[in-house]
Amino acid sequence: MALTDRLSSRQGGRSSRQRSAYRPPANPDRIHVAAVCYRVHHGELEFLLVRTRSGPWTFPKGGVDQDASNANAAAREAYEEAGVKGRVENTPFVSYLHRKRTRLRSRRRVVLVDAYLCEVIRLVPPQESHRDPTWFCAAEAKQLLREYRTPEYAAEAIRVIDRAMERILCRRAS
Repeated sequence: MALTDRLSSRQGGRSSRQRSAYRPPANPDRIHVAAVCYRVHHGELEFLLVRTRSGPWTFPKGGVDQDASNANAAAREAYEEAGVKGRVENTPFVSYLHRKRTRLRSRRRVVLVDAYLCEVIRLVPPQESHRDPTWFCAAEAKQLLREYRTPEYAAEAIRVIDRAMERILCRRAS
């Protein structure tokens, strides 16, 4: 059973959950979303990654707060962390597992993240300047997402890129 399947079954599946009132960060039931930001540049698909506070590359992501929808939360995270103005799909195209540091920093917990595709229209300076948003081709993005992750969690992040590529290329072909 894949990591995502195991966590999803423990959390009772979250795809049917509706947005609820603000939940504090310590709540393990808080819904997490990511914006998988992309563009086609000179005929090549590229992905926008940002740095975490400790340095590794990742997708813009965070929790659903008082957003109108989970897709709006993904758009907000893309804007805050990467300065993205774009089109976010209304439904997640994949979910993946992410190891998140707790407030104590010495401990980590696993969260299920719903990933939303975001076609980037333009970039503005991000609100979180330490994020260093940078474009990478798919192969480079996969390599960077492997760094500082265990093989299981690296495979989760790489699967997100693979699924995004399938969805984007299929949509462009039709």
